[in-house]
Amino acid sequence: MSERLLVIDCATPALSSALFEDTVCLAHQHIELGRGHAEALLPAIAALPDGGRASRILVDIGPGSFTGVRVGLAAATALGFAWSIPVQGYGCLDLVAAMVRDQYAPDVPFPVVMVGGHGELFWALYPPAGDPKAAEPVAVSSTPIDELAEQLGDAIVYGSGAQTLVEARGSGTAVPLLPHARSIALLSPLQRSLPAKPMAERAKPNGSPRA
Repeated sequence: MSERLLVIDCATPALSSALFEDTVCLAHQHIELGRGHAEALLPAIAALPDGGRASRILVDIGPGSFTGVRVGLAAATALGFAWSIPVQGYGCLDLVAAMVRDQYAPDVPFPVVMVGGHGELFWALYPPAGDPKAAEPVAVSSTPIDELAEQLGDAIVYGSGAQTLVEARGSGTAVPLLPHARSIALLSPLQRSLPAKPMAERAKPNGSPRA
């Protein structure tokens, strides 16, 4: 029996949704709204085939915008209850890292830096494709901008916080990226089966994430 999967991602300035039939993407939307996710999310889902009706839901659990993460989770939970289907989560940075591997194929560990609430930067160092740990969810840290800029040196930085970090250190290369719901198949089954609740978004001061 085929599976219908609805993917909801509004943890960043992008409002992104997709509907899959097994591995085939039936339809998707990706709009950089900045704000207004709460008003735009349900109409975007309704515009998908069959009103987005699915047999399972995946939702971005952050870290990211405090409001955006909770808007996505609230919608996913409500639809899951109404349709009597399971709801699971995935990490915002995990998806961006998977997109980096797919689009840029770095052959060394690489940092993904995303902007969270109040302009705070969340980041993690990810292994390249082929590393066994590339299929695992990665612990996320929050580090002051100046300290993080010094820590990462001249590494190429990916994510919504990349440009902020490169400007802070005065050198390096930024590759801005936002998570896209249609890229969900790039995540491993383990990365796509997290609890549907906000990810713990704060690490211990000066904490370093594991790759």
